[in-house]
This record gives sequence, structure tokens and C-alpha cells, in this order.
Amino acid sequence: MHEPISSLKVERRTTTLRALALEKMRSAILDARFQPGARLVERTLCEELGVSRTVVREVLRHLETEGLVDTLPNQGPIVAVLDPKTATEIYEIRGLLEGEAASACARLADARTVDDLDALIDSIQLAFDDRDYRAVLAFTTAFYERMFTAGHKHVAWEIVQSLTARINRLRALTIASDDRGSQAVLEMRRILAAIRAGDAVAARSAAVTHVSGVAEIARKLLVEGQGHLLLKRAG
Repeated sequence: MHEPISSLKVERRTTTLRALALEKMRSAILDARFQPGARLVERTLCEELGVSRTVVREVLRHLETEGLVDTLPNQGPIVAVLDPKTATEIYEIRGLLEGEAASACARLADARTVDDLDALIDSIQLAFDDRDYRAVLAFTTAFYERMFTAGHKHVAWEIVQSLTARINRLRALTIASDDRGSQAVLEMRRILAAIRAGDAVAARSAAVTHVSGVAEIARKLLVEGQGHLLLKRAG
């Protein structure tokens, strides 16, 4: 007769609370409710989220692995500060991976894939029109997932997923900039047009051009943001 293995018991409620708290904190950082560099005080977060300190600590550790939180000596956890150098590296990686994925997708995509990508761009356009930036992020991520998987770039997509939180934070910064909606949708339609035509070279070029353009927008916004932060500290 076997004894019960209590260590394997699934703690459903705890897992759910942790997942909900993680999503809340991630969204709060992406929505800039917590500003870059802001201290994340465990006791305050426990009260705001309505969860235990153990859950808060686990959430903060997870967000640190995503690059959204940093832990400083003698200060504790803070919202990670976006800096132009790190952003440049992320966009360089995006350009390489998305260019190759677009090229592969152009070679391998069938009619259903093209229709799926077209529908996702339409959804992105509607989300921009409604200023629903959270939906923009979700549909944009879905677009790239479809493009990568259709091109059989599964490992590359896993790499992108490891950067998703940082990528979405940069997207949240750029998508709200003036006229970014219409420009982003136009650039994505150019990628799709090349995929539809089966033109791998044009698809790669369109994808890289899209990333290069948004990288420059992000660089300017981050430089301006750092300037404002320095002025604020000096004052």
C-alpha cells in the first residue's frame, strides 16, 4: 500500500493568485503606472495586489528574468530603466530574427497563412483606431508568432519569446507616438505583400526596414526621456 505523496499536490489557488499578480504587475509596468526607476516596495505591493509577500517576491523574481525589474544593492527591486543601448541590442536581434522569419514565411506560406496574417493586420488597425494599445500589443505578437511558425522558425520564436516583455515595453513606448499606427500598419502590409508574392528577398527587406524605423523612434523617445529624467533630478 502506497503512502500519499503530498509534495505533488497541485495548489490551484496559489498558482492562480501568482499568475494573476504577475499579469497585473506586468501590465502596470507596460502601461507606465510604475515609472522606470521607481522602487517596488514589497509591503505596498502586498496591499495593492491583495496577496502575500511570498507571492510578491516570486512575481518580482519572474519579472526580473523578463528584464522588467532590476534589483539594486541596498535599494531592492526597481522598475528596470529602458536605455538606448539595450534597446538598440534588442532591435538588432529583432531585425535579424524577423528578417529571416519573413523570408522563410515567404517561401513556405500557404493561402491560409496569408489570410491569417491579413486578418491580424486588420485587427491591429482597428485596435490603433480605438486607441486600444493593449490589443495592439496582443495582435502584433500574434502576427509575428504566425509568421515565425509558418516559416518553421520555432527556435527563433522561442528566442523572441524570451524577449517578449522587453519588446512589448518598447512597443508600448512607440505605438502611442504620433501617427505611429498608420505607419506601422503600412509597414506590416508591405511585409505581407512580399510574403503573398512569395518574394523572400523583399519580405526580409520589408521586415528589416520596419524594425529599423521603429528602432529610431524608440531611440529618440528614450534619449528625450533620459533628458527629462536628468532635468527632474537636477531640479
